[in-house]
Amino acid sequence: MKVGRVVIGGGRPVSVQTMTKTDTRSVRATVSEIVRLEKLGCDIVRVAVPDEEAARALARIVRESPLPVVADVHFSHRLALMALEAGVHKLRINPGNIGGRDRVRLVAREAAARGVPVRVGANAGSLSREAREQAGGDTARALVESALGQARLLEDCGLRDVVVSVKAYDLEVMARAYREIARRTDYPLHVGVTEAGAGLAGVVRSAVGIGSLLLEGIGDTIRVSLTGPPDEEVRVGREILLATGRRRGLELVSCPTCGRTTVELEGLVAEVRSALASLDAPLRVAVMGCEVNGPGEARDADVGVAVTRGRAVLFVGGRVVKRLTRQEIVPALLKEARRLAGAPPAGADGDAGGGAGRAEPVPGAADVKGKEEAD
Repeated sequence: MKVGRVVIGGGRPVSVQTMTKTDTRSVRATVSEIVRLEKLGCDIVRVAVPDEEAARALARIVRESPLPVVADVHFSHRLALMALEAGVHKLRINPGNIGGRDRVRLVAREAAARGVPVRVGANAGSLSREAREQAGGDTARALVESALGQARLLEDCGLRDVVVSVKAYDLEVMARAYREIARRTDYPLHVGVTEAGAGLAGVVRSAVGIGSLLLEGIGDTIRVSLTGPPDEEVRVGREILLATGRRRGLELVSCPTCGRTTVELEGLVAEVRSALASLDAPLRVAVMGCEVNGPGEARDADVGVAVTRGRAVLFVGGRVVKRLTRQEIVPALLKEARRLAGAPPAGADGDAGGGAGRAEPVPGAADVKGKEEAD
C-alpha cells in the first residue's frame, strides 16, 4: 500500500520511519525538522496530533514536507477526521482509544474514501484490561488479538489498507507477538521496540528486537524509538537495515584492532567515514589494520585497504591494484568508491590517490606480509 510516494509491503524495500519531537503546532519548526530527517535518509515521518490547533497545522506541514506525513491520533475521532481532511498520507491509531465502534467506522470510511492507510498500533503499555484478561495475562497474545480485532473492524467498514504493529519493551513478548501476527495475516507490519530507552541501551535493544525479526523476513517498515533526537532514530534504523541485508547502501567494514595493529585505525576509519558521508550507494568499503584478516576482508569488499607495518594495499573488486602510503589511503578509497558508484569525481582532493594500476592476483595474508617485508 502507498503512503505518499512510499510503498509498504509487497516485497518492497523496508522503509525507515521516525517521529518528530517538535510541537506540531509550530509549522516552521516541524517542517525544518522533517527536512533535516529527509536528508539523513528517513522515508516516512510521524507527527503527534494532541489537539485541534495541531490538527489545523497539518495542512501546511503536509504541503511543505518532503516526506509522507503520518498523523498520530489518540482519544479523539474528531482529530483523526481533521487530519484526514488536512491531507495526511497515513493515520496511526491505537485499538479502542479513539472512541466506540461507530466513531471508528466514521474514521475508517473517511480514510477509505481518501485512499489513506491506517496503522493499528497495539502497544503493551496501553492494552486495555479487557484485552489482558481475555488473553489470560499473556501480553503477546493480548497484543495480537487487540490489533486484529481493530483491523477487522476497519476492514468491515471498507478500509483495506491497514498496517499493523504489536510493540512491547520486552523483546521476548515483542518477537512472539510479531511472529504470531505474521503467521496469521498478510498485513504489512510496522516493526519496533516501544520505549527502547536512551543511548547505547536503547540502540542495542532496538537492534536486537528489530534485527532478529528482519532476519526472519518479518517487517515492512521500522521505527527505532529512542529517548533523544529523531536523527539518531533514523541513523540506527538505516544501520539495522544494512546489517540485516534488508537494504543496500554504503557499508563500512573495519577491524576491532589489537596488538598487531600498526596504524591508528580509529582515526583512519573516522576520516574514511567522513569522506564517504555523501555517497549513498550499495557499496562495501573495508578499512583493515593488520595482516591476519585484513587482506581477506579487503578482498571481499567492493573497495578496501589492508594496512600493515605502516603501508597499505588497495583492493578493488577483489584484486590488488595499488600500494599506498598512509596519506594516500583516504583519497584513494574515495576515488574508487565514487567511480564504482558512478558518481562524478570529487575533484583534485578526491583524485589524490592516483588511478588504479594493472590488476594483480589476490595474495593471501602471508603473501602480503612477505611483500611488505621485501619492500
